[in-house]
Amino acid sequence: MKLEKKVAVVTGAARGIGRAIAIRLAEEGARVVVSDVDLAFVESLAAKLRMMGRETLAIKADVSDGQAVETMFARVERRFGGADILVNNAGIRKDVPFPKISEKEWDSVIAVQLKGSFNCARLAQKYMVGQNYGKIVNLSSPVPASLGNRGQTSYASASAAIEGFTRALSLELGRYNINVNCVAPDFIDTEMTRNTARREGMYLNDFKSFALAQIPLRRLGTAEDVANVVLFLVSEESSFISGQVIYVRGGP
Repeated sequence: MKLEKKVAVVTGAARGIGRAIAIRLAEEGARVVVSDVDLAFVESLAAKLRMMGRETLAIKADVSDGQAVETMFARVERRFGGADILVNNAGIRKDVPFPKISEKEWDSVIAVQLKGSFNCARLAQKYMVGQNYGKIVNLSSPVPASLGNRGQTSYASASAAIEGFTRALSLELGRYNINVNCVAPDFIDTEMTRNTARREGMYLNDFKSFALAQIPLRRLGTAEDVANVVLFLVSEESSFISGQVIYVRGGP
């Protein structure tokens, strides 16, 4: 197995892409810590991972809260001794036209996706530096995201910042044998995508028709497609890849 005995922390793991990533890493032998603000869903996921024969830990944590993240990693250290892999998947969207967006709505998106990635990376790298090994994968989104309509200033800004954060962090941590990369999925069939389409007044079939017309591979992506790319980036097969943004969108 590619990740046997490795400890992986996956944020935003309750649903969709985060859940698929946690399962895929567990399939390759990782001991997976699943974190989300929705404890019931990550506890259910943890139960599934245990049925697969994997050690796991479900933690409720708001990654935008630095103290909550410190508490989370303290629990990870007590249980597993540290972390080898961090997948910063937690993120939210609040698509509001720029003239109407409030400071609170803007701050919430930036806080979860960008500050949350910073909070988690800051704690995880302490273990990784000490052991001269680590893998960090940040989840972002192409800018602008697929629908390309109004209201994406906060989400697009957070996504662009994540890409810059990834590149800069890879330069700082590379000397400690820590790979830092970013995955930017788009046209993925998830609950978030469906909700976005509904907010734009589109039925799911309409969205699929719109998406397929733009995707060279002529299909929507799945959460498992994204999880497979993340698995590659946290395995030794990608040991000479760092500071990169990989788009998972069925085309350029």
